[in-house]
Amino acid sequence: MPLGLAIPLALAVLFGVALGSQAPPGLGEGLGLAVLWALAGRRWLWLLPLGAMAAVAVVVLLAKGADLPAGLVREDLAVEGRLLEVSPEARLTRLTLAVESCAPLVEGRLPCDALRRVRLSAYEAPAMQPGERWSLVVRLRPPSGLANPDTFDYRAWLWREGIQAAGYVRRDPPPRRLAPPGVSLRRPALAHLDTRDLPPRHARWLAALTLGASERLTPDDWALLNASGTTHLMVISGLHVGLVATFVLLLGRGAARLATPGRWRLAVWPWWLAGAAAVAYAGLAGLEPPAMRAMIMTLVGLWVASGRHAPGPWQGWWLALALVLLV
Repeated sequence: MPLGLAIPLALAVLFGVALGSQAPPGLGEGLGLAVLWALAGRRWLWLLPLGAMAAVAVVVLLAKGADLPAGLVREDLAVEGRLLEVSPEARLTRLTLAVESCAPLVEGRLPCDALRRVRLSAYEAPAMQPGERWSLVVRLRPPSGLANPDTFDYRAWLWREGIQAAGYVRRDPPPRRLAPPGVSLRRPALAHLDTRDLPPRHARWLAALTLGASERLTPDDWALLNASGTTHLMVISGLHVGLVATFVLLLGRGAARLATPGRWRLAVWPWWLAGAAAVAYAGLAGLEPPAMRAMIMTLVGLWVASGRHAPGPWQGWWLALALVLLV
């Protein structure tokens, strides 16, 4: 069986993650020599895996170097950015902010313009919505974990979420809204659910199950989910995206069978329709990492299942792995 390109690509991406995490001496020179070797020997099929490995290693290195400098701990920083998540908890609101600009309020301090995503706590915050742009004065600290061993690795979780600093929002000066949220299908869908005559518990659970609005769940809801082992149902992942794609595929093939009884098995459009439904539903859920991962795997799975110039199941598995890691 030919090796194909999917397996070398996936292994190259995995190796790039390891190289970027460990950052051995001479990493850049070694990657450059490997690319030059492939070019000199006209090994064109090696260029894609080598390029992917180099790109992933560089991205991981840049992410590691973007953590908040220790010299800016407990310093007031002026940041502007777009809200990605807003989770109210009584008087406390937890925010995830995509940073667009950052600068210390005191001159002569280290720069913080490398920050890309921060996690914040805001006490008695004004009304905030995901997608809005805000100007905030914050105090941050570098990502850190819990001191007790054998507990939840909070620092690793922050790393997986791409969060380079955590802290809180200063009340003075107060936060200032810069721009309303952009166009989104998710907000009208949530607003439509809010107009339904449903008990509060049913409304928030339905929003979380269908649109991934887990921020609407209360601590009691999360305690129940943790106790029952069903927390994963509240994250839009492979289960949800796969169900939507399968349902649309069955509807499409049923319609094709009615429209063209003699050629319905050869119809291509039901597979495209199922893929479009998977992309649309992942976008409706906010394209968070679990939804993005499920969308990519579903698209590759549909391609393999269609049998139209598609790789085998094993090659498809490696291709999905490579694409998920790259994205």
